[in-house]
Amino acid sequence: MTDDDTLSARIDALEMRLTEQDVVIDDLNATITAQWRQIDALTRHLAKLVEQVEEAGARTGTGAPEPPPPHY
Repeated sequence: MTDDDTLSARIDALEMRLTEQDVVIDDLNATITAQWRQIDALTRHLAKLVEQVEEAGARTGTGAPEPPPPHY
């Protein structure tokens, strides 16, 4: 093999690796985006649940926590 052939083979190998890495990066980006959407939805859902629990506590009139049972 000549130097030109070796250089060409190395460039081809690098181009293939770059293409594969681009695919992996795109897949990771899609996964991260999907996870971010799910985390955002779960955060909003948790905020609603906290609000509902606080409203339920305000409606019952027991804002303070219950005292521990006598056996403590």
